[in-house]
Amino acid sequence: MSNPLRRPPFDPDVAAVLDEMRANGTLVTVTAGQIAERRRPENTVVEDLSGFPVDRRDLTVPGYQGAALELSVFRRPGAPDPAPGILHIHGGGMMLGNRFAGMSTVLPWVVEHGAVAVTVEYRLAPEHPDPIPVEDCYAALTWIAAHAAELGIDPARIVLVGASAGGGLAAGTALLARDRGGPALLGQMLICPMLDDREETVSMRQFDGVGLWDRGSIRTGWTALLGDRRATPHVSGYAAPSRATSLADLPATYVDVGSAEVFRDENVAFASRIWADGGVAELHVWPGGTHGWDQLIPHTRLARQAVETRNSWIARLLRV
Repeated sequence: MSNPLRRPPFDPDVAAVLDEMRANGTLVTVTAGQIAERRRPENTVVEDLSGFPVDRRDLTVPGYQGAALELSVFRRPGAPDPAPGILHIHGGGMMLGNRFAGMSTVLPWVVEHGAVAVTVEYRLAPEHPDPIPVEDCYAALTWIAAHAAELGIDPARIVLVGASAGGGLAAGTALLARDRGGPALLGQMLICPMLDDREETVSMRQFDGVGLWDRGSIRTGWTALLGDRRATPHVSGYAAPSRATSLADLPATYVDVGSAEVFRDENVAFASRIWADGGVAELHVWPGGTHGWDQLIPHTRLARQAVETRNSWIARLLRV
């Protein structure tokens, strides 16, 4: 008799929230037919950013192939000039979300370290498939570098930050910058990044129909981005960074992920390949975490530890 597929357990606090979501019908696999409904304003999770003492400025700049690209710039009054720069790229499976999602992770660094944060409204799949999302992000990076003086940013201290799909896009943007001789990057923080469209890992099989943002939801996102090219040889490393032939010469990289989620193995492999190619990477695998687990249980000791560890890495990187 074959053994059933075993998987790491969820942290008890994570499990409790997942049970509650399952009971109220909100723990579901995302399908292509749900994309429009999930984009509706009433179904979008809005983070409260009002408690951060920062100024915000909205800009429209040229994106990929000249398309209008919306950016928002956050700066603390009285911040140093020039200051470290952070380009934030939001998550949402390549098909959902907006540029303000995830900013509660970044704005503490604006307040504490005087950094200038820019967040980009890249265009979403499936209406705007690969390479548009990653090229929009790269266009935002090159615009920021070219206009660093007017933004009050030190062009030698620019960091990419993204979670989930945003982490994948950040990694793809860093690869584009390396290969095109683009802006030099100080670092990249990849939080549970979406890196590999092939679904070949053990963690993908372990969390098929299990946990938050499961294998089926991931397949929906990759299909939206890549269409019929998903899981074929015709996908670039800029779209799916795990496919990059070399991870040498990347900026200092921070990767964190839960032990009980689909992206675990591809994230661990990505950090390992950076080391194998002679680079610098810091990897954290949080026990019992599902995808985005720290947002589910933000007031627990484990979530606070994850946030403190990210903050410590940023502080060391910026040398503040």
